[in-house]
Amino acid sequence: MPLRSFVPLLLALVVAACGQSNGSEKKGGMGMPPPEVSVETVTPRTLALAFEYVGQTAGSREVEVRARVSGIILKRNFTEGAPVKEGQSLYTIDPAPFEAVAARAEADVVAAQARYEQAKRNAARLVPLYAEKAVSQKEHDDAVSGEEIGAADLKAARARLTEAKLNLAYTKVEAPVSGVASRSIRSEGSLVEGPQTLLTTVIQVDPIWVNFGIPDNEQAALTTEVQAGRVAVPKNGQFDVALKRADGSMYERTGKLNFSDVRVSTATGTREARAELPNSKGELRPGEFVRVILRGATRPNALTVPQRAVLEGPQGKFVYIVDENGTAQPRPIEVGDWAGDAWVINKGVQPGDRVITEGLMRLGPGAPVRIADANANAAGKPPAQPQKPQPKK
Repeated sequence: MPLRSFVPLLLALVVAACGQSNGSEKKGGMGMPPPEVSVETVTPRTLALAFEYVGQTAGSREVEVRARVSGIILKRNFTEGAPVKEGQSLYTIDPAPFEAVAARAEADVVAAQARYEQAKRNAARLVPLYAEKAVSQKEHDDAVSGEEIGAADLKAARARLTEAKLNLAYTKVEAPVSGVASRSIRSEGSLVEGPQTLLTTVIQVDPIWVNFGIPDNEQAALTTEVQAGRVAVPKNGQFDVALKRADGSMYERTGKLNFSDVRVSTATGTREARAELPNSKGELRPGEFVRVILRGATRPNALTVPQRAVLEGPQGKFVYIVDENGTAQPRPIEVGDWAGDAWVINKGVQPGDRVITEGLMRLGPGAPVRIADANANAAGKPPAQPQKPQPKK
């Protein structure tokens, strides 16, 4: 065959061969199935919220015990650091001087009573005589005045007797409230100089109080969330309060928030708050450091996505959504707080969105995907272990 005829035939065979090769590769690429992914539909739900702060326990009442009279302490009638009951005798002050004063006051009352009775009888005798003009006006008036003076003297004597008996009773220094007695500041034989001398302190520990501070920035953020309708708080701020003790254990009883100051401390930048909890067994002691957990607030209609579905990109956090065409589309999101192993989403997703949770490493924007059968996964595959939540940056 001449060379001029062979060359066009060779070119035709090469072109045909290349066309077949390209066609077979394209056909094989189109035959690859889209990657399989797992999705979770975004559904609104109500989340319980809890706020945790550092607090310190304190007695609900801390009363200073002072004597009301001066004298020498004869006896201490309580055990330091032990429980005491209201009205229980704590100290005995030497009563002898006060007994003598009381006896003298009783005698004064008897004498005043006798003088009053005598004046009363004198006035009664002069009344008919004065009516018959047998005595003068002056004699009658003196008799009436004498009776009134006798009555006043008797009243004054009785008042002095009452005061003497009170002072005698005050020689027994009693517990003003039930609680735990502190150490005794004065011992037997010490001179007590009346109310200015502190003897001991009684601390009421049932119920017990817990003082803590709420950072002003957190309070402001919560107020903003409440005003926006994203958070609901208990009526009148009556949060339920639980305590976590220093060893990590939870205190078995719960209480209520009973005070929240409107002022912000210039030293700490916090608002003082206080909770009250029952402590009938005396397990909590004043001065303990605890973790205060406020419960009762909720986040209604919250939208959440699993933590493993949230990715980090140059523009921030985003998730992949399966759109109507079955393709994966990135969606920028604004995250809020943690909710277990999920993020609360403030912006970026809507109820009904299908968020991809598994198979993310094989995706790109606009890539077609195939949603895995959830029932088949549950029957044939072990459940995915949730990742440990990372602190919010």
